[in-house]
Amino acid sequence: MEPKGDIALIGLAVMGQNLILNMNDHGYTVVAHNRTVSKVGDFLNGAATGRDTILGAKSIEEVFSLLRRPRKVMLMVKAGQAVDDFIELLLPHMLPGDLIIDGGNSHFPDTIRRTKYLESKGFLYVGTGVSGGEEGARTGPSVMPGGSPKAWPLVKDIFQAICAKTPAGEPCCDWIGEGGAGHFVKMVHNGIEYGDMQLICEAYQLMKEGAGMSNQEMHETFAAWNKGELDSYLIEITRDILGYRDESGEYVVDKILDKAGQKGTGKWTVIASLDAGTPLTLVTEAVLARSLSALKDARVAASKVLTGPQDKFTGDRQAFVEDIRRALLASKIVSYAQGFMLMREASKEYKWDLNFGNVAMVWRGGCIIRSVFLGKIKEAFDKNPSLDNLLLDDYFRGVVENCQAAWRRAVIRAIEMGIPVPAFTTALSFFDGYRSERLPANLLQAQRDYFGAHTYERVDQPRGQWFHTNWTGKGGNVSASTYTA
Repeated sequence: MEPKGDIALIGLAVMGQNLILNMNDHGYTVVAHNRTVSKVGDFLNGAATGRDTILGAKSIEEVFSLLRRPRKVMLMVKAGQAVDDFIELLLPHMLPGDLIIDGGNSHFPDTIRRTKYLESKGFLYVGTGVSGGEEGARTGPSVMPGGSPKAWPLVKDIFQAICAKTPAGEPCCDWIGEGGAGHFVKMVHNGIEYGDMQLICEAYQLMKEGAGMSNQEMHETFAAWNKGELDSYLIEITRDILGYRDESGEYVVDKILDKAGQKGTGKWTVIASLDAGTPLTLVTEAVLARSLSALKDARVAASKVLTGPQDKFTGDRQAFVEDIRRALLASKIVSYAQGFMLMREASKEYKWDLNFGNVAMVWRGGCIIRSVFLGKIKEAFDKNPSLDNLLLDDYFRGVVENCQAAWRRAVIRAIEMGIPVPAFTTALSFFDGYRSERLPANLLQAQRDYFGAHTYERVDQPRGQWFHTNWTGKGGNVSASTYTA
């Protein structure tokens, strides 16, 4: 029988099944396989019932026999060793020009390595971020492919057919760049997602514990916010969560243990920022806030012995809520500014030549951080592709200036009431640091030179000239280039 499969997908968990159905809805014949073969039959007789252009394969050999050349096999399996194991299972059946696609949340260095490995054998490789969860996979995710450039024409039509679309009809999928570029951009997406979620949680706590608002009042507040500048998926679901009651009429959110989980992509983003020397302060605080929340038992014990302010909110509650909204908006701008700073540094280091306007467009729909806000980011980079920082764009600078007084009031009020707002606070500190012509790092450099002879530059001499001072008269005049303390 003549092969007729357009693409194969291995890994029939929820995301994999929904992507297959999505592809099939758009006219593609898809070959389905799973290591636990019984799941293939369950899928064909369940969610895929009646779809004769979804083909089940019981072995890797059968997967390839059902595909047209060049064969395209997409993996939706757990990141890490499982991807490498599947690659080794696929390789004996591949012919020159065949393509493997990793659609999981793989770490970008692994994707760089795998791309080189497959290309060395005459094959193609794509590591693609897929964001949007179960619903997005089924109805239109944000898709961020990178890897072998020659692979893009082979997957472009499929990916741009199944992805979400912007309000203007643009596909939320574009080629990101070579090697690990796609998975790097997805990693940064997830880091920004951590930041957005923490910022929203801080706004929630300020309204709940600071202003004493009820769940219904907060539900209505988030509903109103979702009609303005903060219009986004995460604000939308926060609105829904705060209004959701169980069968007994009680709010479910109040019954959930305040102990956050995480799967590692936020941590990867923070590590990448440290490696790049990029101050991704907000995402870092968001990750650490989850770690602090995990110390539930310790926090309960500490709450019984450690005291803080007893100050309660008094004044105009409506004005306070507006201050919180503006603090959230300004902090969100800082979060995205930092994320794009990190992508700019990575683009230089790995020679990816990232198109930041396109990245914003890819995130405009389908993904977890989708928002109206991203349209403004695309406009900023379309207007100035070499924009060094979003805070320098006319629109975003104007928004932050308009929010600045309220932002400061919200942070001050939180400190006075003893309500932790690490993301709001670090965003404001970054803004103040970034706009400062002079920081106290001159003293820091003097300290480093004093104890480690690390040298320093001078403001009255050309940059690039290094000096050392014998601060005690005992240390000598030899400077160190490798000393670590």
